[in-house]
Formats: sequence, structure tokens, C-alpha cells
Amino acid sequence: MLTLTNAVVTGAVQGLSEFLPISSSAHIVFTTSILKILTGADYSVVNAEDTFFDILLHFGTLISVLIYFRKMLWEIIVEFFKAIKNKDFSNEYAKLGLYILIGTIFTVALAYPLKDICEQLVYRPEIVSILLIGTGIILFLSEYVSKKFDAKTDKMSLKKSIIMGLAQGMAVFPGLSRSGLTIASGLFSGLDRTTATKFSFLLVIPIILGTSILYPILEIHPSELAGFNWINMTIGTIVSAVVGYLCIKYFLIFVSKFSLKIFAYYCVIVGAVLAVFFNFMA
Repeated sequence: MLTLTNAVVTGAVQGLSEFLPISSSAHIVFTTSILKILTGADYSVVNAEDTFFDILLHFGTLISVLIYFRKMLWEIIVEFFKAIKNKDFSNEYAKLGLYILIGTIFTVALAYPLKDICEQLVYRPEIVSILLIGTGIILFLSEYVSKKFDAKTDKMSLKKSIIMGLAQGMAVFPGLSRSGLTIASGLFSGLDRTTATKFSFLLVIPIILGTSILYPILEIHPSELAGFNWINMTIGTIVSAVVGYLCIKYFLIFVSKFSLKIFAYYCVIVGAVLAVFFNFMA
């Protein structure tokens, strides 16, 4: 049964780690596993309530990004449908909507065939820890390569949206940070950090929205819903949304001034420590 403490802690972790390049999926796996160890439960067992709560936590971060970017999203939607009607995508917001759509298509094309394999990794936090180290290495490399560009750009393109969409698809592996891989791929493509980060946040919207709707319908039997702790799940979702909003706000300020190396160090160190810890506990 989901406790209030677990709901609040995992909600806060999700709100922070969804947008910071440190892998929200990895931190949810780590947090739930450690909390189960502390309570004497078997951390290798993931039930339907755990899975559904994870979906709700992601929905909480979806709410935060929708609120933060509400004005931009409205412009994108309006101009995108105008462009379809007029067959003219010269408007920058219309282009952005098209790039988000194309990036999402490539994300799904890559991630969907891998989802069954990747879902099994939630039972293997020691493997997730190693993948988190991989995120740190990718962040280091992206900062190194980004310095090679004499003039970084704030202009998205079809090619960049495809690359970032594929990077997001690879984040189906828990431990490979979605925001980390998408921002890093943007830096590899010559984007400045702020532009890469904003597009990363916008690109996640269709994925979380689709998952929040489709996954419960396809994977959760209606009879299981009655036994869920809806009060604690709701509280956790609200915490995820509030923390997520604050994280977006201050992380955008951070990336406009500083590199991602601090998060790279974090991923490598935490991944290494927890890989040892969970291998010892196994």
C-alpha cells in the first residue's frame, strides 16, 4: 500500500528529476527500491499500484510544463493549425509545432519496440545505476563537443528535431535521462543550452500525454483501481506538479549561465555508488 511519506517523497523526486538531466525513471526506481528496503519489502516486486502511481507522477510534471509554457503552447497550437489550413509553415511557432510532431513520431518509432524490454529494468536497479553513469558520460561529451561550435544557434530545424526525438526515444531505458539525452543531442547539433532545454521540455508533452491516457487503458485492469490509495496518489501528483514547475523555472535560468557538468558528475557518482549498493543487496 502506498504511504503518504512515499507519495510525497517520490512526487518531489519526480518533479525534480523529470526536468533536470539526471533521469526521473532512475530516481523513481531508486527511491521506491530504497523505501521498500527500509520497510522490509521486496524491492524487486513492482505491483499495479506502483506502476499507475508512476504514470500519475509523470502526469503531474506534464501539468507543470503545460502551465509554465501555456502562452507559447497556445501560440504554437494556433499557428500550427493555421499553417495546415493555409499550407504555409513559415511562421516560427508553426514550425515549432511541426518539429515537436516530427520529433514525437521518431521517439515513438524508436521507443515502442523497446518498451517491453525496458519495463523489466525497473526490477533491476543495479542495471539502472549503470545506465545513469552512461547519462553522465553523454553530458560530459555534449559539453565538450558544444565548445567546438564557434557560434551556437537558437534556431530549431527538421534535422535537429529528428535527432532530439531519437534521443528521447532512447530514454525509454530507465537510467538514460530523457532531458539529459535530448538536451545533449541539441548541444551536439549546435544549439545553445537554453534553446535545447526549452525544446526538450516541449517535446515531452505529447509523450507524457499519450502514456497517461493509453497505458492505464491497456495495462491496468479496472478491478485493480478500487484498491489503490487515491488520496496519497493525488497528493504525490500535486507535489510532482509544484516541484516540477519550480524546477523548470530555475533550471532554465541555470542553463543560460552554467554548463551541465555538475549534473554529469552527479550521474556518474550516484550511479557508481548505487550500482555497488544494489549489487550488494541483491
